[in-house]
Amino acid sequence: MPKGRIWFKQAREDKGFTQEELAAKIGITRQHIGLIENGVVAPSVEVAKKIAAVLGFDWTRLYEDDEDNDE
Repeated sequence: MPKGRIWFKQAREDKGFTQEELAAKIGITRQHIGLIENGVVAPSVEVAKKIAAVLGFDWTRLYEDDEDNDE
């Protein structure tokens, strides 16, 4: 099982969004944000693009190996 997307959670928190606020802004559930953050599911391309636009990163990063992104 993937270890999660620590960088994604950090990006969300750095922008001051709760999971619920980000989910509402892009039109998905808070639970879906949690699943993406935990690496349980990958977002659709449409959702990835919306998340990236709000949080300010390249949407393709959500599909890269997490080991390449964790600091």
